[in-house]
Amino acid sequence: MSQRVIFLVDMQSFYASVEKADHPAYRDKPVIVSGDPARRSGVVLAACPLAKKRGVKNALRLWEAQQLCPDAIIVRPRMQRYLDVSVQISSILARYTDMVEPYSVDEQFMDVTGSRRLFGEPREIAAQIQRDIMEETGVYARCGIGSNKVLAKMACDHFAKKNKTGIFELDHHHLKTHLWPLPVGRMFGVGSRMEQHLKRLGIYTIGALACFPLAVLKKRWGIGGQVLWETANGIDESPVLRESHAGQKAIGHAMTLPRDYADFEHEIKVALLELCEEVCFRARTSGVMGACVSVGCQGADDAHPSGFHRQMTLAAPTNGTMDVYRAACRLFLSFWDKNPVRRISVGLSRLSRDTIRQLDLFENREGERKIGYAVDRIKQKYGSGAVIRAVSLLEAGQALERAKKIGGHYK
Repeated sequence: MSQRVIFLVDMQSFYASVEKADHPAYRDKPVIVSGDPARRSGVVLAACPLAKKRGVKNALRLWEAQQLCPDAIIVRPRMQRYLDVSVQISSILARYTDMVEPYSVDEQFMDVTGSRRLFGEPREIAAQIQRDIMEETGVYARCGIGSNKVLAKMACDHFAKKNKTGIFELDHHHLKTHLWPLPVGRMFGVGSRMEQHLKRLGIYTIGALACFPLAVLKKRWGIGGQVLWETANGIDESPVLRESHAGQKAIGHAMTLPRDYADFEHEIKVALLELCEEVCFRARTSGVMGACVSVGCQGADDAHPSGFHRQMTLAAPTNGTMDVYRAACRLFLSFWDKNPVRRISVGLSRLSRDTIRQLDLFENREGERKIGYAVDRIKQKYGSGAVIRAVSLLEAGQALERAKKIGGHYK
């Protein structure tokens, strides 16, 4: 009982599975959940196993997916429904342990170390959880089992998803035979850029990374190098936390524009203001201020990728929309190449509590602050579209449209 038992429970093709569960007529047909192609969000968000067998993958453009699977049923996302089912699944997991940590809308960590006396061995618990989720939601769950979160995650991603039972246990005794032969790019925490860096060092497999001198990795990437080495060796001491999303370090929002924006005064400034409004609303709701503003954009020309992501430190922490907006505009104009843009993002970081504020002798900051919080209360009660800025009524404005959505998709 001394060794921890951690699960990573993952829902198979979550959005598509929910749609199939809600619509029995879809059961034996390929289903694709996709955004609206007319608004540049026509990419595959989820594809059921039948569609995946035809080559459809997440993030594929919808028209490409339809070429691969012309008989697929295309469903627009219902984000509120998916969130409701995710919460329902969380309540199912909570029957087995109070240590449940959401990792994403369709993945959750569980620490069942103390639950074994009540519910049996890990595989038994995992199988029962599978049955409960299927019976109550119609969604098929896979479960990775390990002595820590890293092993549970990789057990799920690399083995449970390909296992007939949907359950796989990865322990330190099987690292060399199961995990180490895999390409280094498939390791949890290694993205495409890091994969290229590692390959330049002659590291092509997870096993090669596990056996690479730790001192060299630390010299190259500091604490990040040590985390890579520990992950390859199945080392992870992080606990499963119910309050995993507390104490966030940054707040950000991004917007994929409905068309290319090239006019700064009449288009881009509108998008920046709306993003700053959303970021500051979240900051005020969380009771925090930020001392660093970041802005990013992506160019509209796929053949010649362009864009930037830059940040600047403010004179004092703030969660005031106009303070952040003025900084965002300065940043954007400093680094924009004047070419049309497709996507814009705004972020606020270096957060601190908003209970301690620096007074301004020349401007009524307290008045602005009270107005911001008053507007927030209206939005919280009547919805984010209840109060909007006048510029959002212009053609470039997206606030009313975004108010109808959750996570960029219709509720």
